[in-house]
Amino acid sequence: MTGDDRPLVLAVDDEERVVQAFDIWLGDGFEVITATGGREALDQITDEVDVVLLDRHMPDLSGDEVLEQIREEGYDCRVAMVTAVAPEFDIVDMSFDHYISKPIDESDLSEIVGRLVDMGTYDQRLNELYRVTQKIATLEDEMTDSRLSHHDEYAALVDKRDRLREQTHELVDEMEREQLDDVFEMIDSKQ
Repeated sequence: MTGDDRPLVLAVDDEERVVQAFDIWLGDGFEVITATGGREALDQITDEVDVVLLDRHMPDLSGDEVLEQIREEGYDCRVAMVTAVAPEFDIVDMSFDHYISKPIDESDLSEIVGRLVDMGTYDQRLNELYRVTQKIATLEDEMTDSRLSHHDEYAALVDKRDRLREQTHELVDEMEREQLDDVFEMIDSKQ
């Protein structure tokens, strides 16, 4: 979080109008900084950044490359891929937290960013369950059942989700009811 106690969001897209829209849409609840390229994003990221909104297709460094650098450098922020690039099975191994297909509207973006900020307060196992569940939902929204059934990557992701659900049962027993409702709403939502 920043000095003014609002979560800090780094919005990255090679289209200036997109990052300007994100800044306007999120400006009341979040402090927003913007970058119009991958290199600029890497120059601006700090440990203070809570959420990165990252386009996948950019001319200098792709969003995939920026995501990889963010993780390699050890930044503990949540990353949402906000992109017009249709997801394929390559997303299974990517370390983002949420995948958003463009176009997106103001209310959905604000809700997702808020949810990602909240993830910072949850146990790592719940965060991983959220990431895996979001990847499954993204693939299911974009691909036919037939196509999914023929890919080992999807089956492995479903198995991982099931294992994570089992591992989180003990943690869930320890949580207060309100926290639990918030977590399940976050995990079950499909955006």
